[in-house]
Amino acid sequence: MQNSEDISIVNTMSTPTKSYKIDYKPNGKSIQVDPAQIPYDETGNPGSVLEIALGNGIDIEHVCGGNIACSTCHVYVVSGLDSCTPISPEEEEQLQNASGRNDTSRLACQCVANGSKDLIIQIP
Repeated sequence: MQNSEDISIVNTMSTPTKSYKIDYKPNGKSIQVDPAQIPYDETGNPGSVLEIALGNGIDIEHVCGGNIACSTCHVYVVSGLDSCTPISPEEEEQLQNASGRNDTSRLACQCVANGSKDLIIQIP
């Protein structure tokens, strides 16, 4: 299992260099992500879908605090999945516990976009 220092290193390397938009469904809130504003310092995982949501007042459950220790921040990446970091073995293991999992399922705490595409995130 990765420690928080390893997670920060992975996400820092994945932080986007250009602006992009995330649409969060079903609440319909759109966030224009400015790379200069990352990290938002909510969970310590800079640039993650969870971090950006929390930093902009969108509530996504995250019992473990973004440490890949649960599946409560499970989301669907409806659009833009190919611009996100790959799923790690630890994330894959936790996603096994996610209700309604499908091919677009990710843990919001681990999903970091590179900024090449806009994202649509469905919160179950």
